[in-house]
Amino acid sequence: MNASVTVSESAARRIGEILKNEPEGTMLRVSVEGGGCSGFQYKFDMERAKASDDLVIGRDGAVVLIDPVSVDYMAGSEIDFVDDLIGASFKVKNPKATASCGCGTSFSL
Repeated sequence: MNASVTVSESAARRIGEILKNEPEGTMLRVSVEGGGCSGFQYKFDMERAKASDDLVIGRDGAVVLIDPVSVDYMAGSEIDFVDDLIGASFKVKNPKATASCGCGTSFSL
């Protein structure tokens, strides 16, 4: 499994803040699903169960889980947290994406 997905410092800090308010052992799951205006979309969920084949990324108290199929789509990506004029949100900077929608939540390969 290619473990080249990273979590930025700002994303780790925000994930850590979110997880503090969740039950002990909660992790953030990031996955790729079909749909969205560009073909694929990222999904963010809170989860307490980890699968044996999940990629586990830990940084500064934040724990992110990514399933093997999603890792294939996200190889080389960075999960970032952006707080700008249009709002605060998680963004996935994916070098494999050939196109994305204006809101940045869906992409195509």
